Amino acid sequence: MEQTNTAIDTNVLSYEGFRQQVLNDFKITVISREASLLGRKEVLTGKAKFGIFGDGKELAQVAMARYFQPGDFRSGYYRDQTFMFATGLATVDQFFSQLYADPNIENDPFSAGRQMVSHFATPNVDENGNWLDLANRKNISSDIAPTAGQMPRSLGLAFASKCFRNTPVLQQFKHLSNNGNEICFCTIGDASTSEGPFWETINAAGVLQVPLAVFVWDDGYGISVPREYQTTKGSISEALQGMQKDEHTNGINIYKVKAWDYAGMCEVFEAALQKVRETHTPALFHVEEVTQPQGHSTSGSHERYKSAERLAWEREWDCIKKFREWIVLSGLATDDELNAIAQEAKILVKEARNNAWEKFIQPIKVQVQKTAELLNEMVVNDMDVYRTIQQKVSELQKNIEPLRRDVLHTLHVAMEMAPHSPSYNDIQQYYNSLLHENNQLYNSHLYNEGTASALKVETVKPLIPFDAPVLNGYEILNRYFDILFANNPKVLAFGEDVGNIGDVNQGFAGLQAKHGNTRIFDTGIRELTIMGQAIGLALRGLRPIAEIQYIDYLLYGLQTLSDDAATTHYRTFGRQSCPVIVRTRGHRLEGIWHSGSPMGLVIHALRGFHVCVPRNMVQAVGMYNTLLKGNDPGIVIECLNGYRLKEKLPANLLEFTVPLGVPEIIRPGDDITLVSYGSTLRIVEEAAERLAKLNVSCEVLDVQTLLPFDINHDILKSLKKTNRILFIDEDVPGGAAAYMFNKVMEEQGGYRWVDVAPRTLTAQAHRPAYGSDGDYFSKPNAEDVVRMVLTMMQE
Repeated sequence: MEQTNTAIDTNVLSYEGFRQQVLNDFKITVISREASLLGRKEVLTGKAKFGIFGDGKELAQVAMARYFQPGDFRSGYYRDQTFMFATGLATVDQFFSQLYADPNIENDPFSAGRQMVSHFATPNVDENGNWLDLANRKNISSDIAPTAGQMPRSLGLAFASKCFRNTPVLQQFKHLSNNGNEICFCTIGDASTSEGPFWETINAAGVLQVPLAVFVWDDGYGISVPREYQTTKGSISEALQGMQKDEHTNGINIYKVKAWDYAGMCEVFEAALQKVRETHTPALFHVEEVTQPQGHSTSGSHERYKSAERLAWEREWDCIKKFREWIVLSGLATDDELNAIAQEAKILVKEARNNAWEKFIQPIKVQVQKTAELLNEMVVNDMDVYRTIQQKVSELQKNIEPLRRDVLHTLHVAMEMAPHSPSYNDIQQYYNSLLHENNQLYNSHLYNEGTASALKVETVKPLIPFDAPVLNGYEILNRYFDILFANNPKVLAFGEDVGNIGDVNQGFAGLQAKHGNTRIFDTGIRELTIMGQAIGLALRGLRPIAEIQYIDYLLYGLQTLSDDAATTHYRTFGRQSCPVIVRTRGHRLEGIWHSGSPMGLVIHALRGFHVCVPRNMVQAVGMYNTLLKGNDPGIVIECLNGYRLKEKLPANLLEFTVPLGVPEIIRPGDDITLVSYGSTLRIVEEAAERLAKLNVSCEVLDVQTLLPFDINHDILKSLKKTNRILFIDEDVPGGAAAYMFNKVMEEQGGYRWVDVAPRTLTAQAHRPAYGSDGDYFSKPNAEDVVRMVLTMMQE
């Protein structure tokens, strides 16, 4: 293990230049501490909802920020405010705007008030979805709060540098990388290293040898739980000793530093990070003896669980106190000079707080004034009602910290109480305008809304010549991926068994040899970090296709897809895109863990994704093409039992697209509408053929995508014709079939057009049993469909 030294080489700078750099670092630490102290007060006085701050970590972060270069990425957690101030990527005004949840993107450019304080981000795309010059700017991937949730993405951000350096066709993209010289700086609290994502990421980084620098802030506790209950040997650096790289192995380099030792940290960080940058060997910096002056968060006091001795130690070894002592002892400044800097910092922070509050509250005050004017002029015949409304207006005006919801509440109460007032329409018009405004502030940007939207991709039909060759489904995919990789250098594909053998179903057979093992490659059995690799690559402007071998194993990677990839565009107000494509397969094979159809789980956990459920491989190709033309994440769930079904090969494999959210009628009919997708459609088609012999005409619709779902209400059009509808799928009861039922019957108003009660036909509540009979009795079969349709026809 490499230890710190406690000297810094001042010969590399002029004395005055070095002195000014140190004093500037001191100023930033004091500014950040004051922001934490004042931020806590704002929460406790009710002006902000919740606060979690970086006090105690200031010195380590200014030291770390010295070596953060253009092109680098930070993937951190919610205590890195000092780093952001030190790099110039955040101002104190913006810090307080986020604390107040200001929804104006100009005031909080990181999340437009959608995230808690200290959840930072920088744009990776412009307003049209074009990738920015990431190689020449300092980059922050959008922070998330789930503990260790930033780790999988960190692997991908670092792995992208390896791809840019080692893949010749990627070296043309100078705006995305400078020959892979970028580091991903990852920060994490010591207690969070107990989480599985940390261990999986560190192991994968050691195997892959990527430029990942992990900084572990060790303050001795995980909220109230001491580290001896968290980590083997009570030390993450000791616990990781077996992963220490040596001359003949892969692995990681491990360093220990003290959070109060400015000179020691600078010396270690400089040399170690240069090694990471040059050699792509990952590093872990265990930053020990961190203090936490205000405890974990504003939700409680650390005096409840820390001893008097511990609290006294923290006061004595506070990093700013020690930094100050070192500066004076080194003769770099006097106490008076440092006092002046500290006083100036306090004034600056208070001014920033006041500016941020004024920018936050002023638009609301305008709404309060307009509301008061409208309601004061409201004509109401009932004096009791009038007085009650005026009392509500008075309460609104006296509220010194009103929120947007208070304005809407007051307007709505007035409309409730006086629906026949001549003033009602004016009030309702203003109310609706505020609803629209707030909808844009709080409910927009789940998906791309401009030219980068996959929903705006032009539909191109597949061209299938009369003499088109008939191939197995997997051969269709193989031909497609071959052409795709030849024409789109940004595409990479990876996963378990994807590289050498070409995936277990041969979609990539022979393609690694043709296109190279830096573009099509195998991974370990580690679904979470496979998804993390994909997220990081996508954030850096590449187009990864990451494979989950079977959809049953999507659960391993679901956390980072749900918490991170699915929310990226929303939580950055559209300033970051993450166009990852997850390729997987499911439905109907054999046994509990190879036949899953957990579509309800997928569509509810992955709002922000497009969820594609193709019934065959030609259709899957069109969906891949559509997703690759947009900037939103997507998941394509291929049919396991469709790889050896025969299909005609389109002549325009790379050009044709399948529109998302548009169902396809695959069998016209007049008596009943049958709605399904994927493998189940083959069961439904068999049943429809048998029902036709019984004089029942079934209209069969393939929804094609579950997210989005039937955006033009084509299913409703069919229902208006047939007046009967049955939703069939392989998910558990209440899963995707219930979702489709809700969409058509409630949202589209389908209940108005039914002559008999609509139905859902699903799999059983348990996992599918093993064997062909297990499949038959666990999931819908053709007899189930025929029987239920006949029952509906007889009602």
